[in-house]
Amino acid sequence: MLPELDNFLVAFAALFAVIGPIDVAVLFAGLTAKNSTAEKNLFALKGVIIGGVIIGFFAVFGRSILDALGITLPALQIAGGILLLLIAIDMVFARHSGGSSTTKEENEEARKSDDPSIFPVAMPLIAGPGAIGAIIVLMGDTGGSFKLGSIVIAALLSVLAIQLILLVMAGQVQKVLGRTGSDVIARVMGVLLAG
Repeated sequence: MLPELDNFLVAFAALFAVIGPIDVAVLFAGLTAKNSTAEKNLFALKGVIIGGVIIGFFAVFGRSILDALGITLPALQIAGGILLLLIAIDMVFARHSGGSSTTKEENEEARKSDDPSIFPVAMPLIAGPGAIGAIIVLMGDTGGSFKLGSIVIAALLSVLAIQLILLVMAGQVQKVLGRTGSDVIARVMGVLLAG
């Protein structure tokens, strides 16, 4: 396998697992059940763009932020690895801790909002702590290589494109998968993320 494709697949799998586009789509369907199709599409586009900008910010400036805070890349890799493992464990056991999903309190607040695109869709569902930690670690692993960094960004953009498609089709995704199907996919992704 080509090293570039291998790097892309690793970054894609990690970002897909921590963002969890299918889970986000199912939650989005519930949050926007009473909205029109045009509103849902606007919320989906806005949420993915804002979430992508947040993750992109940390992809570009995450290392500088770490340096300013006195956090070394190896320390972040250890902490990020532990965080990703905990998220993976939560995914495998279908627990919702707030690392890759919203908490019960956040869900209640989101239901009261007319526009869920910023909260909870953009953050914490798309640009949550897992995604932010993963992108900083993935970009750190590039060693400053523009080519490898571009591959990580391409993987991020691919996941965000899939996320947008699934948000636009959220109602159909929820009907097809149901809660059980969504949990099965989350568990499989959790196992891959743990690896």
